[in-house]
Amino acid sequence: MANELQIIEQPAVIKEINTALKAITKKHKKVSNIPTPKAFIKKKMGMDYVEYSTMRDVADKEYPGWSWTIISSESLGSEAYVVHGRLKWYDCGVWREGDMVAAHRIQKKKGTTEFVDVGNDIKSANTDCIKKALNQYMNICDDVYKNQVDDPELNDDQIETLRQLAIKAQITEKVMGQIKNGEVNNLNFKASKAKLERMTA
Repeated sequence: MANELQIIEQPAVIKEINTALKAITKKHKKVSNIPTPKAFIKKKMGMDYVEYSTMRDVADKEYPGWSWTIISSESLGSEAYVVHGRLKWYDCGVWREGDMVAAHRIQKKKGTTEFVDVGNDIKSANTDCIKKALNQYMNICDDVYKNQVDDPELNDDQIETLRQLAIKAQITEKVMGQIKNGEVNNLNFKASKAKLERMTA
C-alpha cells in the first residue's frame, strides 16, 4: 500500500520540482541581467571589481534572509590566508546552500618579511570568499565577473620570464614595478611578453 501511494504521489512531486526549477532559472536570469552601475565598478590589478557592499545590497533585495557562515580558515605559511565559507539563501521557495573557498595574499612591507596588517588580510579573504559565492550562486554582478579569470596575479614562472626579458631590454626596474602594482598581470601577460620580445629581438 505504501508503495502504491508513493507511485501515485511521484508525478506531483516531479511537477513541483520542475516548477521550482523553472522559477529559480527565471529568477537567476533576471538577477544576472541587472546592470551594475558604472560608478560602482572599480579597477584593481587591471581587473574590474565591485565592492562587497554593492553586492550585499543586491542580495538583500533579491534574496532576503540570506546568510554567510565561515566553516574554516587557515594560513598558508606566511604567504596567504584561506577562508572556506557557506552561503545559505531562500530561492523561490527553496532553501539552498553553497560552499566557497577563497585566498588572499598576505601583504608584507616592501623589502622585508614584516607583515603590514594580518587582520586586514584575513578580513579581505573572507570578503573575497563572500563575493565569489554571491556571484557564483546568486549571479550577482554577472556583467562584471562572469568572464573573468579567477586569479589575475602572475605565477612565479611568468614573473621570471618577464624579468629575464626585462633584463635583456634593460628596463628591469620598470617592468618589475609594473608587475608589483598590478599593471602587468595574468590578463595581459601574453601581450606584455610579446612586447618585451620585440624589444629584445
